Amino acid sequence: MLNTIHPKLPMRDKTATRAFYIGQLGFRDIGEIDYPGYLMLEKDHIQVHFFEFKTLDPLQNYGQVYIRTNDIDTLYQQAIDRRLMLPAAGYIENKPWGQREFSLLDPDHNLLTFGQAL
Repeated sequence: MLNTIHPKLPMRDKTATRAFYIGQLGFRDIGEIDYPGYLMLEKDHIQVHFFEFKTLDPLQNYGQVYIRTNDIDTLYQQAIDRRLMLPAAGYIENKPWGQREFSLLDPDHNLLTFGQAL
């Protein structure tokens, strides 16, 4: 039986990825061992893992993850206050499928979409 999922996204620079997710989004490093080329981060009840891809072209990266939340407006305001990179279609909006959503890009242009049920 399936019970959890930990998406794996590409990263070019482990130090920059760690700094962004911890410093800007409030994640914490959960790796007991600091493996070269791999990073495991957690916030609340979710984990996101990263694998090294030094030659990644961020403009050609299609890494994406959808994260459900129960406090979308606070997360959105924090993203605005921190001047995080929101794609043109990433601003907060109520969607016809019953979710309030916004998206942001990390330093490697992985798309993080946050959603809350209306």
